[in-house]
Amino acid sequence: MLTIKTAEVPSVPNNERVKIEGLSDTFTGSSLPTASWKTPSVERGLLLCRKRGLNIDPASTSFFLSRRVLRRASRSQIALWQDTLFIWLAGSAEDATAYFQIPSNRVVDIGTQVAV
Repeated sequence: MLTIKTAEVPSVPNNERVKIEGLSDTFTGSSLPTASWKTPSVERGLLLCRKRGLNIDPASTSFFLSRRVLRRASRSQIALWQDTLFIWLAGSAEDATAYFQIPSNRVVDIGTQVAV
């Protein structure tokens, strides 16, 4: 399990750039604090995990991302223009694959539709 956290500092020291902890006998969690001004790179983070002894091959890793599609609810209590604006803004957000610099040929999107 990989978690990327934006640190509240402009620079993260080298010895704090990756944190690895055993969650169970077969499951490992790693946390990658990223400086607030930097765009996170998942592949670079996985290479850091490997350097710290985690048995991982970044070239054969699959990434599972969640994706939400917002739809207007049939009985919404929000004005139509507000719903439309919110759905448009949410849809125009940068794609997680691009933002985290994940190779798109190794991403599995798991989606859901949400009525707002």
